[in-house]
Amino acid sequence: MIVLGVALLAAATLIGVYLGDLLGLALGVKANVGGVGIAMILLIAARLWLSHRGRLTKGVQFGVEFWAGMYIPIVVAMAAQQNVVAAVSGGPIVLIAATGSLVLCFGAVALLSRIGRRDPGSGAVEHGGSVIGGDAEPEAVAPAAAPVAPDARKG
Repeated sequence: MIVLGVALLAAATLIGVYLGDLLGLALGVKANVGGVGIAMILLIAARLWLSHRGRLTKGVQFGVEFWAGMYIPIVVAMAAQQNVVAAVSGGPIVLIAATGSLVLCFGAVALLSRIGRRDPGSGAVEHGGSVIGGDAEPEAVAPAAAPVAPDARKG
């Protein structure tokens, strides 16, 4: 059944590359625009669809997860095929877009790290660490009650 997971990935890749080529034509660019990204979105959607239908067997899941782990090398190989020199010589918009996306990603990581910060001594964090370490079974941890301000108790 691992072959079915690989076949699912192959189908998603072929459809994604085709749609990326069509998007490039629609934008007037002689290149694939987002084909690998579209393929990964299709793969995630197909995996969720199979999971909700109860048809995602362990073999299919293993085949998909193995090749999904190869995503970064595939993207690097596809990026190596792009003509970066021609893109940069096309104008400053490429540099502006690259710098803007880099700044946006750094800002998103900083924002998410501040939002998701928890007290390292809290029970939920300690329990999560023991679950990851294999020492405990996962349980539903109820959120801690918010502390009441001293002025609110007098009312």
